[in-house]
Amino acid sequence: MELGSARDIWEAVLGELQLQVTRSNYRTWLAQTTGLSYLDNQFVIGVPNAFVAEYLETNQRSLIEKTVISLTREGVSVSFRINDAPPRPASGRPAAVTEGQRYSFDNFVVAGNNRLAYAAALAAAEDPATAYNPLFIVGGVGLGKSHLLHAIHNLALAYHRRTIFVSAEQYTNDFVSALRSRSTEEFREKYRNVDMLLMDDIQFIAGKAQTEESFFHTFNELHNANRQIVVTSNRLPRQVTEKDELSSRLEWGLVASIQPPDYESRVAILKAKADAEGETVAREVLEYLAQQVQSNIRELEGCLHRAIAYARLLGSLLTPELAARSLEDISAGKTAGSLTPDLILEAVAVSFNVSAEELRGRRRDRATALARQVAMYLLKEATVCSLAEIGLEMGNRDHSTVIHACRKIALDLENDPRLKRQVADIQASLGTRSTPAAI
Repeated sequence: MELGSARDIWEAVLGELQLQVTRSNYRTWLAQTTGLSYLDNQFVIGVPNAFVAEYLETNQRSLIEKTVISLTREGVSVSFRINDAPPRPASGRPAAVTEGQRYSFDNFVVAGNNRLAYAAALAAAEDPATAYNPLFIVGGVGLGKSHLLHAIHNLALAYHRRTIFVSAEQYTNDFVSALRSRSTEEFREKYRNVDMLLMDDIQFIAGKAQTEESFFHTFNELHNANRQIVVTSNRLPRQVTEKDELSSRLEWGLVASIQPPDYESRVAILKAKADAEGETVAREVLEYLAQQVQSNIRELEGCLHRAIAYARLLGSLLTPELAARSLEDISAGKTAGSLTPDLILEAVAVSFNVSAEELRGRRRDRATALARQVAMYLLKEATVCSLAEIGLEMGNRDHSTVIHACRKIALDLENDPRLKRQVADIQASLGTRSTPAAI
C-alpha cells in the first residue's frame, strides 16, 4: 500500500490504543509515532528516537501487532524505525506537533462546566501571581485539567517566563533522585528559581511524607517571592493531603472546579476537535458520539478519531451508522480474554473520581478503599488474571486481600442498589456484563 494508507491505518490503530492504555502511557510512548509503510505483511512504525523504539519493542509490541492485525489481516508483523525527519502532514491536515503544543486557550471549548477554571487559568497565565495564587484546578479524569495547564505553560513560554511544567510523579522522582545523589541543592535551585510552577495530578504526593514536606517548602518560597503556582488534581485540597499546613495553603488562592460537560457541550467539543483537524463531520454524527460518552472528554475525542479513521480506511462517508460500527469493533474486543488491567483500572478511576495510581497505592480513606475493591472484583470478573496476578497488579497485595475484596463487593452488590448501578455502568463502558464469580 502507499504511504498515505499506512498513515491512515496507524491513525485508526492509535484511536483504538488510546482507549486501551493509560493516558500517561499513550502520551509518553505513542502520541508522536507515525505509520511509515505497509508492504508485504510488514507494517513499519516511525518513532522519534531509539529509546521509544526499544520500549515499544519490549513492552507494547504484542498489543500493537494485535491491533494492527485487527485492522488489516492475519500475518502482519510490525517493526519500529526512527524518523529521520518530522513526518510530512497529510493534505489538508495540520502538521504533527508535540502533545503539549496541541493545547492552547484558543482550542479549549468553554462552557458552563469549565468557565471559571478557564477564566482563572487565563488570568494566571497573563498576569501571574496577581489574582489567583495558588490556582487549584480540580476535576475528574479527562475533563481538561491538563489542557489548561499546558495552555498556561505555552503562553508563559511565549512571554519568556521561567516556567516548570511537571507531574507530581516526576517531582517525586526528582526529589528521591536528589536525596540519593545528595544533590538537594540543585533540586531546590531547579524548582524554586522559577517564575511559575505548574504541577499536574498533585494527589500523587499524598501519603509521601518527605515529598509533601519538600513541596510545602517549595510552595512557601515561591509564594513568598510572588511566583505563580498552578496545580491540578482529581481531589479537593483537603482530600489531597492530611497535612493541614499544606492543604490550607492550597486553598489560599482559588479552587476552580471542572464538571463533566453536558450534551451540548460535548457536541461542541467534538465539532471543535474535528474542525481543528480539518475534518468535516456531520452534525448527526457528532450528536451520536456525544451520546456514547458522558464524562470523559479524552475518551470522547478518542471515539471521534476512531470513527474518522474508520471511515477513511473504508473510503466511505462518515455516518452515524458507520460511527456505530467503528465503536462496535472496540466493544467487541473488550471480552474477558482481551480486557487489560490498565483499561479496567482507568474505567474504575473515572467512575470513582480517583486516579489509577491511587487504586494501586496505599491510601485508605473509605472512598478510595471501595474503588480499589471494585477494581479487584472487576479484574476477577472480566480478565483471566489469577488472584496472585490481580494482587500484583493492585500494588503487590496478597491474594487473600483480593479474595476478601471480591467477596465483599459481590455481597454489597446484592444489598446496595446504588453501587450495583455504578458497577453496571463501569461494565457497560468496558463492553462487558458478568455474573458474580465464586470466590
